[in-house]
Amino acid sequence: MPDIDTIRRSFTSLSRTGADGRPLVFLDGPGGAQVPDVVIDAMADYLRHSNANIDGAFVTSAETTELVDSTRVAAADFLGAKPEEVVFGPNMTTINFNLVHAFCRTLEPGDEIVITALDHDANVSPWLLCAKDHGLVVRTADVREGDLQVEPAALEKVVGPRTKVCAFTLASNAIGTMPAARELADIAHSVGALAWMDCVHYAPHRRIDVRALGADVLLCSPYKFFGPHQGLGFAREELLASWPADRVRPAGELPAGHRFETGTMSHEALAGVQAAIDFVASLGEGADRRTKLDAAFRDIVAYETALTARMLDGLAEVPGMTLYGITDPARAGERTPTFTFTLPGITPRQVCEQLAQRGILGWDGNYYALGIMDRLGLEGRGGATRLGFLRYTTEEEVDRTLEAVGEIARG
Repeated sequence: MPDIDTIRRSFTSLSRTGADGRPLVFLDGPGGAQVPDVVIDAMADYLRHSNANIDGAFVTSAETTELVDSTRVAAADFLGAKPEEVVFGPNMTTINFNLVHAFCRTLEPGDEIVITALDHDANVSPWLLCAKDHGLVVRTADVREGDLQVEPAALEKVVGPRTKVCAFTLASNAIGTMPAARELADIAHSVGALAWMDCVHYAPHRRIDVRALGADVLLCSPYKFFGPHQGLGFAREELLASWPADRVRPAGELPAGHRFETGTMSHEALAGVQAAIDFVASLGEGADRRTKLDAAFRDIVAYETALTARMLDGLAEVPGMTLYGITDPARAGERTPTFTFTLPGITPRQVCEQLAQRGILGWDGNYYALGIMDRLGLEGRGGATRLGFLRYTTEEEVDRTLEAVGEIARG
C-alpha cells in the first residue's frame, strides 16, 4: 500500500500554503474531496484529444462511446453492481429526483414512504414532494438519544403493510453516524418495501457492495471520493427496466440505467469518474479492479479509524465543546471521520473563520441535513462546525487542528 507521503504527492492542491507559509489543512472533505492530478489529467486529456458526442462514425466519437462504456464498468466495480444497473447524472440530487419521480408514478394514493431524521435533504425532499403530488403518506424513523443512531427498532415502529420504500443514509454527512444498513434493508424487505440508500458520505470511507447491503437503489457523488462533480446511481436492473422514464422521442428504447440518463452527459466528467475510481483502486493490491478496491478500503478503514480515535481523544479535552454523534474513541470504527461540534459563546461561522486564519479549512451550517439539525435544536442557530478527514489527512494535521480548536475554545 502507498504511504501517506506518496498519497499526498498525488494531489497538487495539498501543497498550497496559507498566509503563515504552512500547508493548508483540508478538512472540508465532507463537502467535497480534493482531486488528484491523475483525475485532472484524465479530464483534460479527453477534452484535448477525444471531445465529441457518442455513436458517430468517426474516431473521436468512437473514443467517447468507449469512454462512457468503460466508465460504466468502472462504476459497476465501485458499487459491486452490473454495468446495466449504473445511472449517471449531473449530481446525486438530480438522479434521486428522477428515480423517485419514476418510482412514485407506480404507487397508489395512501401508500407509505419511510424516511429518517438522520438524512441529508436530498433523500428527503424528493419523497416529500412526490408524496404531495401522488397522495402518499410519509413517516419518519427517529434517531436514538446520545449517539444519534437509527436503530432497527425505530424503523420497525413506522413500517407497515402499505410501506413501499424505506429511504435512509449509510452515513450521516452531518455527524458521521453509520446506521446498520443491512438490518434496515431487511426490515424494509420484510414488508415488501424497497431499501433506498444515500451513500454519498459513506462512499469515500467504506467499500460499497450493493448486494451485501441489500440495496434496491443506492446513490453517491464521485466528488466526495476524489472525482469531479458528477452523480452516480444504482438500481436493480428489473426496477430500472420497468419504471416509467421521461425521455425525448429520438432517444428510443434503451436498456435499464441508460433510460434515466437524459440529454448529453458530461463526458469529461465521466473520464474523471473513471480516473477517480482507478485512483482509489491504486491504493490497494489485487488481480483486478474489484479486488484492488476491496484491499484499498480495508486500508482506508484502518487508517481513518486510527485518526478518528486520535481526534476523539483530543476533542474530549476541549473545554465547553459539545460533540455530536459517537464520541467514544473505542467506537471509532462505527463512524466516519467527520466531527461536528459547537462551542459556547462563539458561532460556528466564527469558529470556521478563526480556523481559516490558522490555515485549517472547515465547514459551518446545516449541511442540508435539516432533520438532524432540527432534532438537535441547531437549525436556525447557525448549525454547527464540521471537520472531516480523508485518506490524505495526516496525524500532524489532526494534532494541529486539535491545538487550534483548543485555542479557539479558550478564547
